[in-house]
Amino acid sequence: MYANKPWLKFYDKSVHASIDYPEKSLYSLFEEAVKNFGDNTAYNYYGQQCTYKQLGGLIGAFASALHGLGVKKGDRVAVMLPNCPQFVIAYFAIVRLGAIVVNTNPLYTEREIRHQANDSGAKAIITFVEAIPRVMAVKPQTGLENVILTSLQGQKPEELPEGSLWMQDIMATATGEIPQVNIDPKDDVAVLQYTGGTTGVSKGAMLTHFNLVSNAMQTLEWCDGVTTERIMTVLPLFHVYGMTCCMNFALITGGTMLLYPRFEPKEILEAIKQHQPSVFPGVPTMYTALLNHPDSEQYDLSVVGFFNSGAASMPLELAEKLKKRLAGTEAVYSEGYGLSEASPVTHTNPIHTLIKTGSIGIPYPDTECKVMDIETGLQEMAVGEPGELVIRGPQIMKGYWNKPEETGNTLRNGWLYTGDIAKMDEDGFFYIVDRKKDMIIAGGYNIYPRDIEEVLYEMPQIQEAVVAGVTDPYRGETVKAFIVLKEGQELTVEEVTEFCKKELAPYKVPKLIEFKKELPKSAVGKLLRRVLVEEEKQRVKEAEPKAE
Repeated sequence: MYANKPWLKFYDKSVHASIDYPEKSLYSLFEEAVKNFGDNTAYNYYGQQCTYKQLGGLIGAFASALHGLGVKKGDRVAVMLPNCPQFVIAYFAIVRLGAIVVNTNPLYTEREIRHQANDSGAKAIITFVEAIPRVMAVKPQTGLENVILTSLQGQKPEELPEGSLWMQDIMATATGEIPQVNIDPKDDVAVLQYTGGTTGVSKGAMLTHFNLVSNAMQTLEWCDGVTTERIMTVLPLFHVYGMTCCMNFALITGGTMLLYPRFEPKEILEAIKQHQPSVFPGVPTMYTALLNHPDSEQYDLSVVGFFNSGAASMPLELAEKLKKRLAGTEAVYSEGYGLSEASPVTHTNPIHTLIKTGSIGIPYPDTECKVMDIETGLQEMAVGEPGELVIRGPQIMKGYWNKPEETGNTLRNGWLYTGDIAKMDEDGFFYIVDRKKDMIIAGGYNIYPRDIEEVLYEMPQIQEAVVAGVTDPYRGETVKAFIVLKEGQELTVEEVTEFCKKELAPYKVPKLIEFKKELPKSAVGKLLRRVLVEEEKQRVKEAEPKAE
């Protein structure tokens, strides 16, 4: 039984290796939440609360309004909102009609909005007043027929832009008519989750109803025995991690989403004190900010029952610091792994059996994993040897929207080729070494940035660090470190270099070091290595002598 899946022996006692996945629509999860937890509070948004039963009425009203605007099964509808009640209402109203949610980052520029609207063929967009100038500027260049506006504060502007609608108005005047829609859960797409925008043309991962229902059920199975009454929901819901591990997880457990539209460390520390979240899904940069906040020690983080980290590798130094803060309490910290193409979760550490710091853990129920050679992807690597992580399971996407070639490169014989370099130990625990495309080849050596970043994080003065390969005329690429210091700390290039020389082989020691006030991050807080690489390329290009 354990020969090919050694991880199974480390499953918590209550977790099954395989579970049944009913073929039902994503909206049916919400219907069940109303039936089973109707009087439970669905969300708390700065004191504004709503039960699941009440939320069901709001979703029905907006679904009727969208139907009245001509939205039907298969239509794409963009949702461009930060975390707020309107996001939840819009999301489930869209999937109730059998239409497809196009998750859209509310910070997107006009160019990014235009690309995503045109690529998806979105028929309508739901957004907030702060985004009006950007959305209305690109509307004529897209197929958007309706722009539906709302406000985080609930206040309607005195004058709406021509061609736009106010969300609360159309809900209030909706007829109540909602068509019955037949959903094929395994074939019908519920969400287009765009990915890869920082490394090339952004692609829409087609997540079916079955994918998303399955991943929510896998997460529920994994967290059996964990209190899920209050879920800290500061991860963006338009990001796949927040969508599944905060919103969809809350409704399948009847939990309350503590909704926050942005991550402000002091505000979240106060929220922890006031609400004592049962579950806190987060990313390493959030935990860095919370642990390094000047007032951090005044707050008891152990009132959070379960911290989960994902979206990027947690530096070992940071993981140990968090574990130290939680030591001697019942609070648990665990790291996991996922990607947009997998709805997103595929791995996490067992909550009770064994947690290996630095590991992404073991595969979810019904999730198979292998480590394959980087060059061809055909040869399975030995235990402990790095290669490309490949995965298959019920949560794996249908493919990329209108991109058959990219789909064929990523999905091969039922396996998702992740582009992440990983290794598996003898217990079946997996470790992310780095992104395949982030690997640095300098002077013929393969260098993994994370190896160097782990060393940098051991320096107590450093708050954040990213290592990247930059063009070098002699070595092909050379290693550059981008560093943000903790407040009030000082460090020189020479001190960093000397520290690295003691801990790393000479070819891994950064040849270039740049101190920065901040590093570029994605909407979910993931450090963006490729943005730094592109900036570096642009800098080199601008420095080149101009032809006469």
